[in-house]
Amino acid sequence: MVDVNDVTPTEQDWLIDFRGVELRRGGKTLVGPVDWQVELDERWVIIGPNGAGKTSLVRMAAAEEYPSSGEAFLMGERIGKTDLRDLRAQIGISSAAVQHRIPDDERVDDLVISAGYAVLGRWREEYQDMDFSRAFDILEQVGARHLAKRYWGTLSEGEKKRVILARALMSNPELLILDEPSAGMDLGGREDLVGYLGELALDADAPAIVMITHHVEEIPFGFTHAMLLDEGKVVAKGLINSVLNSKNLTAAFHQPIQVDRIGDRYFARRLR
Repeated sequence: MVDVNDVTPTEQDWLIDFRGVELRRGGKTLVGPVDWQVELDERWVIIGPNGAGKTSLVRMAAAEEYPSSGEAFLMGERIGKTDLRDLRAQIGISSAAVQHRIPDDERVDDLVISAGYAVLGRWREEYQDMDFSRAFDILEQVGARHLAKRYWGTLSEGEKKRVILARALMSNPELLILDEPSAGMDLGGREDLVGYLGELALDADAPAIVMITHHVEEIPFGFTHAMLLDEGKVVAKGLINSVLNSKNLTAAFHQPIQVDRIGDRYFARRLR
């Protein structure tokens, strides 16, 4: 495993601090052991083939799974010795797992604004004008303002991705976790979203970001770090320009991969 981090921050700067963390199920190690630290101003992308352990890793980072071994700290709190609900309130998540919990008759504006209470849809909560204004502003930013009065069950897969991202941002999280945010989008929709995420990555006031993807073409500009996983193990991690190269992707995907950088974006293809 190659670790190309060249800066050692202090512990109080870390939103994620994993030390020898492993996740096991049914006698099988899904991911680990992993040492991984994420600071507030970092934007990470996690890449690897199917079954590499990407989702298992970010589920621990999202306070949705307890590690089987090792030490895991989120926002300075040790997992296993703090209420995970308090940690989840500080984490915004955009994932297929969240999508699948939403009923078809949920209206988009209700779904987004209710994120402040960490519930799906409005119930008896009281909201102020500033809450509604923020919800509509975020929907506008992700290109989904026109969907505000639509119902969840009427949305396309790409539209759902935009709405879930808006919901993840609504609570003003310290950590934003994106699990394949552009999956299901057409080329135009993907590029619009990548552009927005790139602008978000460059925003000094934005949360730390951890994004899973299978494709280097989907990595927005402005991302600072990368981790390559294969069969639950770290192939390489650190500064993105040092990690995303042909040698490392060839090792992770077990076939000859050529990686090119054009401007601020990455592109990959299999060599013949």
